[in-house]
Amino acid sequence: MRKTYRQAGKAEHRGKRRFLGIIVTIAVLCAVLLMVFHVLRSSREKSPEELLITYMDCIPDQKYEEMYEMIDAEASGNITLEDFTERNSAIYEGIEMQNMEVQVTEYNEKEGTVRYQTSFDTAAGKVSFEKQALFKKGQDGYKLVWGDSMIFPELGADDRVRVSTTRAERGEILDCNGTVLAGKGVVSSVGIVPGRLVDRDNAVRQIADLLEVDAADIEEELSAGWVREDSFVPLKSVPKINEMDLMTLDPDEEILKEHERQEQLLKIPGVMISDKEVREYPLGEAAAHLVGYVQSVTAEDLENHAGEGYSSDSVIGKTGMEALFETELKGKDGCRIYITDSEGREKTVIAETPKEDGDDIRLTIDSRLQKMLYEQFREDRGCSVAMNPYTGEVLALVSTPSYDNNDFILGLSEEQWTALNESEDRPLYNRFRQIWCPGSSFKPVVASIGLETGAIDPAEDFGEEGLSWQKDASWGSYRVTTLHEYAPVILKNALICSDNIYFAKAALKIGADNLTGALDELGFNQELPFEITMAKSQYSNSGQIETEIQLADSGYGQGEILVNPLHLAAIYTSFLNDGNIIRPYLEYRDDPAGEVWIEQAFSPENAAIVLEGLTGVVNDSHGTGYKARREDILLAGKTGTAEIKASQSATSGTEIGWFTVFTAEKNVENPILLVSMVENVKEIGGSGYVVEKDKAVLDAFLP
Repeated sequence: MRKTYRQAGKAEHRGKRRFLGIIVTIAVLCAVLLMVFHVLRSSREKSPEELLITYMDCIPDQKYEEMYEMIDAEASGNITLEDFTERNSAIYEGIEMQNMEVQVTEYNEKEGTVRYQTSFDTAAGKVSFEKQALFKKGQDGYKLVWGDSMIFPELGADDRVRVSTTRAERGEILDCNGTVLAGKGVVSSVGIVPGRLVDRDNAVRQIADLLEVDAADIEEELSAGWVREDSFVPLKSVPKINEMDLMTLDPDEEILKEHERQEQLLKIPGVMISDKEVREYPLGEAAAHLVGYVQSVTAEDLENHAGEGYSSDSVIGKTGMEALFETELKGKDGCRIYITDSEGREKTVIAETPKEDGDDIRLTIDSRLQKMLYEQFREDRGCSVAMNPYTGEVLALVSTPSYDNNDFILGLSEEQWTALNESEDRPLYNRFRQIWCPGSSFKPVVASIGLETGAIDPAEDFGEEGLSWQKDASWGSYRVTTLHEYAPVILKNALICSDNIYFAKAALKIGADNLTGALDELGFNQELPFEITMAKSQYSNSGQIETEIQLADSGYGQGEILVNPLHLAAIYTSFLNDGNIIRPYLEYRDDPAGEVWIEQAFSPENAAIVLEGLTGVVNDSHGTGYKARREDILLAGKTGTAEIKASQSATSGTEIGWFTVFTAEKNVENPILLVSMVENVKEIGGSGYVVEKDKAVLDAFLP
């Protein structure tokens, strides 16, 4: 028994030693793991320099929560995440901060400070400064001690960062004589001061009726968060009535109606009418398609023009010259970023850029001629272009019927917008940019090509065919018709009498390949070299003249020939410039010397031959443009009547009337080349209707 007891004691002792060994081993392992953990954690900790760079990199991406996690909130004045986010976001986003760069210049490990240089762009220009950041080391590693001066060194906790904008003046659009086509104007802004309303519901209904708006829309404006009892809440812009307009012997009826409306509005307690500066278009309907209009920017505009200086209350050119020259006209707003103290007093300016007003744009347009043409054709569906045939200066671009671009500034009602879009006359449609069937106004072009190719001998008599002709029986029932018989049937007389049969034969002599090749060289199927994009002239829908009948019809401006009016005017300049075609242009030049677009499109001799025929059109008693003749000034030109049928087999259709007329001598005081086109002239005199209208304009315009 004694031996057994002794053996058991030894076993128990060995067990205790084994247990102690395990405990020691575990303790050693824990110590090792703890040491490894500290080493690993130490290796993951960012240095103050690295932490600063990480913090600053978060600012452009607006990662304010991540920034907050890097600061020692207690050492930073116990600032909350909400306050931290609000302060940083309001300032950085308010100044439109972007393109931040940071460079560490010094690290003082003993003091826990990092000196750095930072720079970034703002709405007022570039900002840069040097700053020192303080870091504290805790259980979780280094943390930034944040203060308002991290944003700007001069910024205190009670200070505010202010941004003020100085609006740039939009440049004016002027005509060749400096007359304003688009510039500063004043309208009347009708609004409500809510605290002065009496019987609000009834007053709102009365105001809505007079302004032709919905009462619900007025209530919505009055309910906006910014509105106070003494606020002026603008509702609608209306024309400003000048006392002088009312004192004339025969005041305009529309002005009287508007004056009466505004008087009724002012009788309602709470209604106020104040002046408001806006964009104004003095020529209104006469130049609306040319000048265009501006409107307030949309969200889409801001997205498409990001970084170009637009804000939610900017305007942008939408059509016409306003859109074409938007970059030059808009200018650049001035901006000032500064710090104020708790009393609102200015402490320091952070950044400042002065405003840069937009450039004025001066055009070659003569507003007097523009208005004359508009007044003559205002009731017609048509267009007119006028240019100086020697310099290329475009003097007028008119599309009728038109719309008043000032209405877009005042604000169109839904009814007005619907009326403009659904009108059969299509007043918003810009006709001078389109292509049209030229009819006989195209014959001088075919005559010139025929002379150049040798297909036409100006003295050759093509023979009398009566008023109807076809090449042979292969044409079936199709025949070319003309209006007048004459003799001899030579080029000059064919132009004077506008003989379709002669030019159908001429086209067949020229041939399809020669005709289309020559037209390509004259700019067909190409962009016209002009500031405004015009539709491309064409000689065929398919790109080639496919049949003999189509070729014959093309000879007198029918078939599938479609021409832009300004392109046609440019080609006509060749008859006054020894066969050179002058490039049209719209932006004013101090030196208006003509620039050749197509050199020697025709020889000087052939251009002179065609010019002789065009002079006869206006000055020969048999000429189709004879009604435009003047005793004092030699004019030349060509009429045209294009028949538009639903199909070739149709027996009748509508007609487009043309008249192209120009001063035929260089020594005239106001040289002009005028092309006018009117749709639907069949029942009102054909091209003769256009001749009479253009004559009235020329009689007033020429000295």
